[in-house]
Amino acid sequence: MSVKTVTSLTNATVKAVRALHMRKEREDSGLFLAEGLKIVIEAIDCGHAPKILMYGPDAADHPMLQKAAKACAAAGGEVIEVNREILEKVSRRDNPQAVVGVFRQVYTPLSAIVPRSADCWVALQAVRDPGNLGTIIRTADAAGAGGVILVGDCVDPYSVEGVRATMGSVFAVKIAKASVQEFLAWREEWPGSVVGTLLTATVDHKSADYVKPSLILMGNEQQGLPPELAAACDVNVKIPMRGRADSLNLSVATGIMIYTVTG
Repeated sequence: MSVKTVTSLTNATVKAVRALHMRKEREDSGLFLAEGLKIVIEAIDCGHAPKILMYGPDAADHPMLQKAAKACAAAGGEVIEVNREILEKVSRRDNPQAVVGVFRQVYTPLSAIVPRSADCWVALQAVRDPGNLGTIIRTADAAGAGGVILVGDCVDPYSVEGVRATMGSVFAVKIAKASVQEFLAWREEWPGSVVGTLLTATVDHKSADYVKPSLILMGNEQQGLPPELAAACDVNVKIPMRGRADSLNLSVATGIMIYTVTG
């Protein structure tokens, strides 16, 4: 197994990896960045070998690094030992992870989704916060949901911040994306309940009659579901607010709905 040693910030591969913090570069290359040996190993266990594996001196003797390096090399990837300065620049953090992996993005076409393969699926319209999206992907994984469908203009699930928030679940959960029109046409064939959440709904989320597989449709953090999508739901429900707060964080509300539907 060949291992390169790179110490210069001007190295072409280092510059390419650093550029993956930019959405345009991720979209153009189809690649994304994942930080930490644990996440890299989870990716490999899910069948995703890194195309580039960078590691610092602190990780050189870790037994799991050898597994990651072998998987990367076997898939035709590049294994590179770098110094701490490069890791800091690549991660944009003063206390970087000792291992960084570059992976190929994977999106599941809507046509390839099999609704009855899981009791619950999640659709998110115009989600804006990468931390929210990453946390929802992680929650969907934990609950055994089938996947997450991004509707309209959503934040990039493969942003560095979003991938961090998934804690590795980005490699285990199906991710699809569609325009509002594509989603509405596809939804017509959904065999179970399509469930929306609205502050103005009159049905409590615990008392609704959910038909599996259920598709949970959540709106934007600020505006919630637009009328067009709320009208496409079989049932709209509300999560009651009993204190002074009049709303919940999107990832928290989605988590409540996932476990309500699958419970």
